[in-house]
Amino acid sequence: MAKTALLAGSTGLIGGQLLELLLKDERYSSVIAISRKPITTANAKLINLVCELNDLSKHHTQLKADDVFCCLGTTIKKAKSKENFRAVDFDAPLALARLSKEQGAKTYLLISSLGANKDSGIFYNKVKGEVEEAIKQVGFNSLHVLRPSLLLGPRQEERTGEDAAKFFYKVLGFLIPKKYQAIESAKVATAMLHFACIEVPGFKVHESYQLQQFE
Repeated sequence: MAKTALLAGSTGLIGGQLLELLLKDERYSSVIAISRKPITTANAKLINLVCELNDLSKHHTQLKADDVFCCLGTTIKKAKSKENFRAVDFDAPLALARLSKEQGAKTYLLISSLGANKDSGIFYNKVKGEVEEAIKQVGFNSLHVLRPSLLLGPRQEERTGEDAAKFFYKVLGFLIPKKYQAIESAKVATAMLHFACIEVPGFKVHESYQLQQFE
């Protein structure tokens, strides 16, 4: 039986690529994509839920799906404060998890980050680790956490620091241990879809070096 996918972060780097994969995948009959602005993609399978992340509870009946893909994420620079960052990277993913679970979702897939650790002294890594732990408590049949390193891919927004790091990786990446090497965003999107469809129960963490095998 064809499934329904629920995708948050559909206009981001990984989310945008994942949306294309989901719309082409015959295992899914419909794809609910959450976005702040209307998505221009025209596809009979696409259901575009336009809303703010802090308004998810108002649309809880529309969050009914089999598999939930969370590709939400921002940066401190873009968020402009730790509070705003936490709202996007902790509050929204957790709200999505709780609300979709109430509507019957069985599988949840989360884009986290290399170095995620709730006990980390680094704010970014700490929040990523905390949201992983919080979603574990929601009780999905399957929870997959993907922890990519620096993402390579066509971002719509400019990130000066990231651009410099990408240049370094491309030139001297061979000197960096495999665990920390940058990864193409398309590989992460492909891996996310793969893990959603293998129906393995429990909590699984997939580190960046393990995601490199996907094409």
